[in-house]
Amino acid sequence: MTAINEVVKKKHGYTLHIVQTDKYKTNSLILKMKAPLDHETVTLRGLLPHVMQSSTNTYPSTTDLRSYLDELYGANFFVDLGKKGEYHIVSMSVEIANEKFLKDSEPLLQKGIEFLSDVLQNPHVDEQNGFDEKTVSKEKRNQKVRIQAVYDDKMRYANSRLVEEMCKGERFALHVNGVSEEVDAITAKSLYDYYKKVMSEDQFDLYVIGDVDVREVEMLCDRLLHLNERTPQEVDSSEVKRKEKEHVVKEKQDVKQGKLNMGYRTHTKYGDRDYFALQVFNGIFGGFSHSKLFINVREKASLAYYAASRLESHKGLLMVMSGIEFEKYDQAVGIINEQLKAMKDGDFTEGEIDQTKAVIRNQLLETIDTSRGLVEILYHNAVAHEEIDLSHWLNEIEKTTKEDIVKAAQKVELDTIYFLTGMEG
Repeated sequence: MTAINEVVKKKHGYTLHIVQTDKYKTNSLILKMKAPLDHETVTLRGLLPHVMQSSTNTYPSTTDLRSYLDELYGANFFVDLGKKGEYHIVSMSVEIANEKFLKDSEPLLQKGIEFLSDVLQNPHVDEQNGFDEKTVSKEKRNQKVRIQAVYDDKMRYANSRLVEEMCKGERFALHVNGVSEEVDAITAKSLYDYYKKVMSEDQFDLYVIGDVDVREVEMLCDRLLHLNERTPQEVDSSEVKRKEKEHVVKEKQDVKQGKLNMGYRTHTKYGDRDYFALQVFNGIFGGFSHSKLFINVREKASLAYYAASRLESHKGLLMVMSGIEFEKYDQAVGIINEQLKAMKDGDFTEGEIDQTKAVIRNQLLETIDTSRGLVEILYHNAVAHEEIDLSHWLNEIEKTTKEDIVKAAQKVELDTIYFLTGMEG
């Protein structure tokens, strides 16, 4: 299934994306809400979807809301937060059985859209014009736990700290769950005021994926989902000035294993001509188990417990993550630098290129095996205002030459090194 039949319709206040496919046994409704990352609202936004998913005016307690989902043949509902470039993305997902496979044909798709609309447009609000106090208090406690969880997981913590240091003063430095010290100041009223701002300013994209009738989906959405027209705020994501020399940060904590994370500016983003070559570059450099980082840093030199790289496509970043012995810092940095130099010098084979292309292809096809994965692929276009379909993506990867990869590699430059090391003595 490399051809994805995505029907895109501009609606009142949102964009509707319908993918009719019999590949999945369930139907998925995934709402994506996009707004610029902003230090003034990041903590409010980190809390908001969790409060919204707890209750609505129709289902005023979490128990009521979850019981109703159970009645819909065990429908799933969950929220999630992420970053794409300089944007803070809220996702709300409803996964519901396809009524075609049930004996008594209940209008489940309609009920799923009604439910999502209820969560979105009919929140549990009291007479004082604020969210339900008990729900907000409970979710504020949970938010602090989510923020603390990043500190407790040292791999995630090191990556988060690298981004903070590398992107200081940029929106991307902000954490999706917000700032722990700012949680207590949020009130039911201030959160509800922020909700109203979201409902009038966010870019909304609703994805309906499954064995559905396109016209029926459109009619249901027209009837059940009414949003205000808006002009979503766009961010000026102009190029960051090149650093004269890489920034080095060493932090000491009571840890058993060093975390060496290195951040690079790729100067290539989703939609750029070099984007596909950069994907292949990353695959050969550190993205997969046959990559240079894995083989040379982890296996040959036995320097790292793990060593890998990943791209942030909408921000133009490349991150290298590795776990090393404290005293191996200089050696590890040296070998990682050598691997990048090898890529810039074209020191890789056609065999490595072919193997990487095959893995990228398989990974993409595996990703679209789930409806959530399919939406993640399609949503790149909504964020970047591009129109790149999957078959074009696969063709461009296939067409990428060694020369293209070297050209993309030449633009990659080391920006920041972050090392989490143990306490002295």
